[in-house]
Amino acid sequence: MKMQGFTLADAVMERSPGQDADIFTGNLVDERHGGPVTIGYGRWGPGVSLTETMGVDDVMILLEGALTVTSGETVVSAGPGAIVHMPRGERVTIEAGADGAVTAYVTYPHWRTAGE
Repeated sequence: MKMQGFTLADAVMERSPGQDADIFTGNLVDERHGGPVTIGYGRWGPGVSLTETMGVDDVMILLEGALTVTSGETVVSAGPGAIVHMPRGERVTIEAGADGAVTAYVTYPHWRTAGE
């Protein structure tokens, strides 16, 4: 794999698997490219919410908008420039603010193959 640079315009956004909500992901590097991590962008519609147990370690960097991530008693309110780490096995609820959100993410291992 060669060194690369990416922008949001490079991402092909797809509805997040198994979701009906306005949550989209666009992987730029994943298992198809031979590296150990998945790297991409996410887009969250206004006020949408997702609750799941993390199948991978996920690092999310908020680029635009706002997100609130809750796990048990811990609540992280994130705005542009914030980084949120959600460890594998943690049950989280991620809720977008009134204007939605745009994120960049890195997961280990690859999130698409984590359930296999």
